[in-house]
Amino acid sequence: MATIRSRTGPVSRHAHRVVLVLAGLVTALVLLSLAGAARDDAAIDAGTGRVTAEVLSTSGSRTVVRFGVADGEVYTPEQGLAYPSGLVAGQLVRVEYATADPDLVRVAGRSWVVGLPAAVLVVGLVWALAAPLAWWLRHRGTG
Repeated sequence: MATIRSRTGPVSRHAHRVVLVLAGLVTALVLLSLAGAARDDAAIDAGTGRVTAEVLSTSGSRTVVRFGVADGEVYTPEQGLAYPSGLVAGQLVRVEYATADPDLVRVAGRSWVVGLPAAVLVVGLVWALAAPLAWWLRHRGTG
C-alpha cells in the first residue's frame, strides 16, 4: 500500500499562521495608536490651556500650527496638531494644549474617539480578508 505525501513544505504548511499573525500585528498597532492618542488626551485634560492657533501648513500626515501660551511663549509643535481633519493653511482654529507640555495640542472639542471609526474599519477589513485567507490556506491541501 502506497503512502500519500504532501508536497507542501514547512512554509506553506504554516502560511495560515503567518496570515493570522500579520492580522494580529495590524490589530495591535491600531490599538496602540488609539491608546497613545488617549494617553495624549489624558495629558491635555490634566491641565488644559485653550487658545486660538494659526494653521501654518497641512499635509497628509501632519498639520502644523502656531500659537502663543499665557507666558508669552510661541509654540509650533513638531508633531503637529492632533485630529486636524478639515483644516487649511491660514485658518484660525481653537486648540487645547497640555499646560505641562504645549507640544501636545489638539483641535478643541476633539478627542481620540474621532479615530474609532477608522480603527474599526481598518481592523474589520484586515480580519475580513485574513480570516477567509487563513482558512483557505489551512484547508487547501485537505479533502
